[in-house]
Amino acid sequence: MSKKLSRRRFLACAAGAMAAPMIVPPSALGRGGAVPPSERITAAGIGIRGRGFHDLRWMIHNPDVQVLAICDIQKKQRLAVKEFVDGYYDNEDCAMYSDMREFFAERPDIDAVLIATGDHWHAQASIRAMRAGKDVFSEKPSAMTIAEGRAVVETAAQYGRIYQTGTQRLSEANHVFCIEMARTGRLGHVATAYAHIAPWDAAKMPRKWLPAQPEPAKDEVDWDAWLGPCPWRPYNEAYIMGGWRGDYDFHTSCIGEWGAHTFAQAQMGLGLGETSPVKYEYVDNDSGDGMVCHFATGQKLIFSRGDKYWHGSCGELFEGERGWCAAADGYSIPDVSDPEMLSEFDEVVGEYKARTGRSLDHMRNFLDCVKTRQEAVANPRVMHHSMCTVHAANVCMWLERDMVYDPKNERFVNDDEANRYLARAERAPWTL
Repeated sequence: MSKKLSRRRFLACAAGAMAAPMIVPPSALGRGGAVPPSERITAAGIGIRGRGFHDLRWMIHNPDVQVLAICDIQKKQRLAVKEFVDGYYDNEDCAMYSDMREFFAERPDIDAVLIATGDHWHAQASIRAMRAGKDVFSEKPSAMTIAEGRAVVETAAQYGRIYQTGTQRLSEANHVFCIEMARTGRLGHVATAYAHIAPWDAAKMPRKWLPAQPEPAKDEVDWDAWLGPCPWRPYNEAYIMGGWRGDYDFHTSCIGEWGAHTFAQAQMGLGLGETSPVKYEYVDNDSGDGMVCHFATGQKLIFSRGDKYWHGSCGELFEGERGWCAAADGYSIPDVSDPEMLSEFDEVVGEYKARTGRSLDHMRNFLDCVKTRQEAVANPRVMHHSMCTVHAANVCMWLERDMVYDPKNERFVNDDEANRYLARAERAPWTL
């Protein structure tokens, strides 16, 4: 009898379910302004703290992005990111990982990753991500050596991945205006560009260990993974909190700190975004301020560490036959030698947008490219050639002599000592 009753109940429930209308949330169908799941980009963050949180907010506010996971070697950062993401979506779905190898192996559903680790992990994390089939938005500086940058370029090409480095000024209207004024000949022939380098730290970086502290449990901080391919040294919490800056093993010096942005800006305006200078003139100071770099075309790139050519940070200035144009952070409009130039602002920026089809939002440009498979503005080659300029300039400062560099073969000319800096040894097991 109980079996008969159970069967009757089952049939009644089944009939009711079939008769009842199926309720599907409008958001699942893309109604009410929501993006349907088939059109969403699934994303994750790796090493999110400080600048990384800024980038994550930038990414997550795009309605066609769904952030699904966080990977970080530090537990408190994993929890902080999860709390933010879950709070944004009003759910508890953000997954946490401490090891990117596990993350890449377990999450084929992730389309794109935001990489904002310490500088020394940018290239290797990007390469691992692209090998796993992910598109990559990587914070700058994107490579610690010329060899690392080349590996990023080759991996993106081999695996057909979209890559954008975080040189966001390439997508900001004031900088686009200056770059295009130079590139399109509106300034006449541009013989010289000036690029800002950071006003802190030095070009010559120490390899100095901080005092050893008791190493936390691996689940709290995976210190071995934080070091990654870099030489081993004892744990000190200051490293995790940003104390790696200015250290040779982890940083690209004051030249790379802002040059990762400004050299790309300057080289794009000179029409030399896919090459690097061939000669670097040593300057006898601690920063590289005033270094003159010569391109094969005869054009020059000059580093500046002050406010001689702009106010604000991360500036560039183009000096042409018909005048000059400059931009930096905090500008409402670019600085120009003739105010009449600014009457062309909308036209110049509009022509750039029409020619390239790019958004003047660096993150949006990346996301659009994830969908269209077109190259992003700060694609691997643009990143690599501007970073080659950073690395060659650093070697010039470290060896305290002029350098001759071959951008085609990516080697210093007849200089075995300089060529030892093209790559760095990788510490096992963090090798590629």
